[in-house]
Amino acid sequence: MIELPADKRYTLRDIRHWARDAHKFPMITCYDATTARHLYDGGCRVFLVGDTAAQMILGHDSTLPVPCEFMIQLTAAVRRGAPNALIMGDMPFGSYQAGDDLAMKNACRFLSHGNADLVKLEVDITHAPLVHRMAHAGIPVVAHIGSRPQTVRAMGGFLSSGRTKRVADILIETAETMIAHGAVALLVEAVPDEVTERIVEAATQPGSGRPVPVIGCGAGPAAHGHVVVFHDIFGLSDWQPPFAKPIYDMGEKIRDAAGKWVELVESGRYLKDGGPYTMLDE
Repeated sequence: MIELPADKRYTLRDIRHWARDAHKFPMITCYDATTARHLYDGGCRVFLVGDTAAQMILGHDSTLPVPCEFMIQLTAAVRRGAPNALIMGDMPFGSYQAGDDLAMKNACRFLSHGNADLVKLEVDITHAPLVHRMAHAGIPVVAHIGSRPQTVRAMGGFLSSGRTKRVADILIETAETMIAHGAVALLVEAVPDEVTERIVEAATQPGSGRPVPVIGCGAGPAAHGHVVVFHDIFGLSDWQPPFAKPIYDMGEKIRDAAGKWVELVESGRYLKDGGPYTMLDE
């Protein structure tokens, strides 16, 4: 482990160095300032303000319905809670699919209004021109490949990816293409371990030996960093993916505290000795 001081401002340069030095780094989703503050104080330095907010915050059954402006506001909130963290804003469904000009506008808003360090979008190889345009405009793009939850309707459900040689080869080609067109990092979701190994190998830039950071989401141990949804590992989800088992049952703690609050009020013990405010002398 390396020391990650709290008073340091973390940037893209840091995850590049960690990838180069084979230091595995954790990333976690976050959607609000208070949680961001506690996570940062606990040692988390890299946050994804994910479109999973649609499910975890708004109660939808997929990531599709979350509005772009809402995501930008959440990103800004996380920045206020963890001003020194490296923060990745997640471009939601509809914020970049309707045309490159709209995508550019929304990506810029994630940086200028959301105060994000990076923007992430789910891509296939056809998005290469958009990634190139964003990169040349100074927008640091993270290319999300593998399983892409925003395609849930087209795929007929949430599916893993890269489990045949043909699809794995497509993912490797996509990774190489995204890097060649300027992606600063890759996020690889729900693929077999050996596919991630090939992507990590492909992400090492020829000549320099410097790897483009590869962040795995249920994609095996080879990735430079790993991301999970906050609600999954803190025991707040109704269902946990197999790669994000709870490490703490916050749900139980909340239920216990809620029960104590209900009992305190219903018993009449709450403020039974009077409230904290008294009348002023005029």
